Amino acid sequence: MSDLAASRHHLAYVFERFPSFTQTFCVREILELERQGLRPLLFSIRDTRGEIPRNFPDSLYDRVIFLPPEKELVEEVKRLKQENRLPQSVVLTLRHWKDKSDQRDKQRVYEAAWIGLKLAEAGVRHVHSHFAGIGARTAWWLHFFYEVTYSFTGHANDLWERNDLPLTLETLMNDAAFVATVSEYSARDLRERFPLAAPRVKRVYNGLDLAPFREAAERRNSETVWKGERVLLSVGRLIEKKGFDDLVRACGHLRDRGVSDFRCIIVGEGPMEDELNALIAHLRLGDRVVLAGPKSQEEIIELLEQTAVFALPCVTEKEGGKDNLPTVLMEAMAARVACASTRLAGVPEMVIDGETGRLVEERRPEEFAGILEDLLSSPETTESMGSAGYTLAEQIFSKKVTARSLRRYQVEFGLVRFDPALIARDPALATAYLKQAGLRIGRLFRPRKPSQVP
Repeated sequence: MSDLAASRHHLAYVFERFPSFTQTFCVREILELERQGLRPLLFSIRDTRGEIPRNFPDSLYDRVIFLPPEKELVEEVKRLKQENRLPQSVVLTLRHWKDKSDQRDKQRVYEAAWIGLKLAEAGVRHVHSHFAGIGARTAWWLHFFYEVTYSFTGHANDLWERNDLPLTLETLMNDAAFVATVSEYSARDLRERFPLAAPRVKRVYNGLDLAPFREAAERRNSETVWKGERVLLSVGRLIEKKGFDDLVRACGHLRDRGVSDFRCIIVGEGPMEDELNALIAHLRLGDRVVLAGPKSQEEIIELLEQTAVFALPCVTEKEGGKDNLPTVLMEAMAARVACASTRLAGVPEMVIDGETGRLVEERRPEEFAGILEDLLSSPETTESMGSAGYTLAEQIFSKKVTARSLRRYQVEFGLVRFDPALIARDPALATAYLKQAGLRIGRLFRPRKPSQVP
C-alpha cells in the first residue's frame, strides 16, 4: 500500500498557491480543519517554497504536494499518456485542443491529469479549492476526467470581475457539488445569478485567529486613545477598490469642518501610491494623512491599540471588482475598534450601522467625513461600538466556528468519507452522514458529469 493510500485522507484541497503569505486565511482554515480531525490531502499548483515573508510553520510545506513546473508537467503528462496510464477522456481532450487557437485553460487539463492519478492512489473522491479561478477550474477538469466531485469557496473579484475564459463561472457553479462563499451578500447574489446551483450555495465566513487581536483589545487603553491627536487607521493594498482616495478626500473635508486633532495612517503598498501622494499634496494634508507603507501583523496590531476609528471606504471598481468581506475590518473589530466603511457587498454584515460602527454609500467622501466626525466627537459611543464589534467577531469570525461550519456542510453534501472519529468530535455530523448516505452511494454509481468540454 502506498503512503498516500495509507493516510486515509477525507478529501483533497487544490490551491493555485499554498501556503502563501498573501492568503493566510487558507492556512488558518487548513490548520483548524486538521485540529478538528479532518485530514485533507494538499496540492499546490505553484511552488511557494521560495516565497517570503512567511507567517506559518515551515513544516506545513512537508504536507503539500507541489506540482512540477509547467513545462515539466506537460512532459510528464505526455509520458503518462504514452504509458497508457491516463483516462481516455484526457487523451481525447488534449487531441481536441491540439488545433484550437484558443489555448487558455489548457494547462488546467495537464494539472488535472496529473493530480487525478494521485487522488486515485489515495482513494480520495472529492476536492475543494479557494477562489473561482485556477484551482477551481483544475478541479472542474478533475471532475470531468476522474468523476470526482468538487467544491470551491468564492470570495470577491473571482465572482464579480468580468472574464471571457472558456470555462465560465456558470459552468463552475452548476457542476460543483457545493459552493461556499464568504458573505450572505455573495450567497444571495450567486443564488440569483445561478438558480440551478442555488440549493448548493452556502455562506461560510473567512475564519480569523482572534487570539492576537483579543490580546490587543485587552491592552488597549481608551483614555490614551482619545487623549490628544486621535488616530484614524486604514490597512490594505493601495488599489482602487479600497477607496483610499475617498478616505483622503474625507480627511480634507474633516479639516475644512474644523476638526484638526486627528491623524490618518494608511498602511499598505500598491500601484496607487503616487496618485495618493499627489492627492495628499494637492489637498495640503501632509500634516494629517500619512502613507505608512507595508507593516507586519505585529506592527498593525500595535497601531490598532492606539486607534480611535478604523476607516475603509470600499468602492466598486470600474471593471466590477470589489471587496466582499474585508479581513482588516474583522481584525479591527476583534481589537475592539469601531469601524467606518461603506454599504458594499458583505460589509454591512460586519459593520452594522449604529451598532459596531458607521456606514455610508460608496464614493461619497463628504458623507464619509460626516460619520468620521460623529465617531471622533463621541468617544463613549464609539468605544461602545468597538465593544459590540468585538463580541460579533467572537461569535461569527472565529476560525473554530467557520471551520466547523465548512466541515459540516461538506459532510451534509456527502463529500467527506465516513469516519466515526469525526462524529466522536462533533456528534452533529451523525445526522448529516445518515441523511446523505443514500445520495453518496448513488453518486458512486451514477456520477454527475459535465455535459460538454468548454
